[in-house]
Amino acid sequence: MKIALLGAGHIGQTIARLLHVSGDYRVTVLDKSAGSLAKLAAEGIATQQVDTESKPALAAALRGNDAVVNALPYHLAITAAQMALETGCHYFDLTEDVAATKAIMQMAEGAKTAFMPQCGLAPGFIGIVAQHLAKGFDSLQDVKMRVGALPAFPTNALKYNLTWSVDGLINEYCHPCEAIHDGQTINALPLEGLEHFSLDGTEYEAFNTSGGLGTLCETLEGRVKNLDYKTVRYPGHRDLMMFLLGDLQLKNDQEALKNIMRKSMPATMQDVVLVFVTVSGMKNGALLQEVFARKIFAERDAAEPLSAIQITTAAGICAAVDLFREGKLPQSGFIRQEQVELPDFLANRFGRAYQQSRQVESIG
Repeated sequence: MKIALLGAGHIGQTIARLLHVSGDYRVTVLDKSAGSLAKLAAEGIATQQVDTESKPALAAALRGNDAVVNALPYHLAITAAQMALETGCHYFDLTEDVAATKAIMQMAEGAKTAFMPQCGLAPGFIGIVAQHLAKGFDSLQDVKMRVGALPAFPTNALKYNLTWSVDGLINEYCHPCEAIHDGQTINALPLEGLEHFSLDGTEYEAFNTSGGLGTLCETLEGRVKNLDYKTVRYPGHRDLMMFLLGDLQLKNDQEALKNIMRKSMPATMQDVVLVFVTVSGMKNGALLQEVFARKIFAERDAAEPLSAIQITTAAGICAAVDLFREGKLPQSGFIRQEQVELPDFLANRFGRAYQQSRQVESIG
């Protein structure tokens, strides 16, 4: 299967290596940065320097491929999907942007090729888990989805290091958050809905952020009373972000905030990804709750160390492409993450990355 992989950043490079070494994919990585492509080229992976923001240049580079895997910043998702449609390629991406996903859903109507956005961690794997648990209930009460990509050793006041795209981070902090409350679909405010919990002896906070639900609101509408997604951080992070975005009005100058964070907040490869889903409802006449919890850790011993967010994000989209290639997903039109069967995902050679975890000792 010939893959055009857009983006040679940290996540893109991890995706490229996973697909390349599998032996089932002929991958060409497209990026406008020659420096970012050089390392992959040295490893024997095909690369092509392309202005990925130029529709004509991108279309020319995509022709002849079977599928596009998009690991570019979220604001380029619509352009990439349009060019995939124009060139007859299947399309997969990592976007958490709600507007981009809705636009891609419209593109996919009547398309002969497949369009599967949101193939990462959240949205992505988290929706697969929630749908799997929800299907086991006769009726649903609450579906709560919590995800955090966190530094293993926080040292600053925000208790945070850059573990993934700062563009995506600020985007999810600034846009309305879809949810279902008392059976009605609503838009909740970002950074609101603060809650605290303990997992494995560590204290966390969680609050509303945009995009993590993917298409679950539509899928579970009319079936669930309450459905929400919240981002997990260490206590105190939310209040400082509200100060920056609200009191200092940096929500109106997001580029300034992004620049500040890039210059003053170091990235880290020593991180942990937390996945925590609870579903409650009626089953066989009794009100029950089921919980899915995982902690995925960075890989520090390998020749090429990987952060937990690299592992989980790349595994998510590679598993989606792999399951599609194996015929376990629809072959045309729009594909929702929740159409993936969790057992199939976890059994997949890429999805197995989500199997590593530490026993959960306490939930409070």
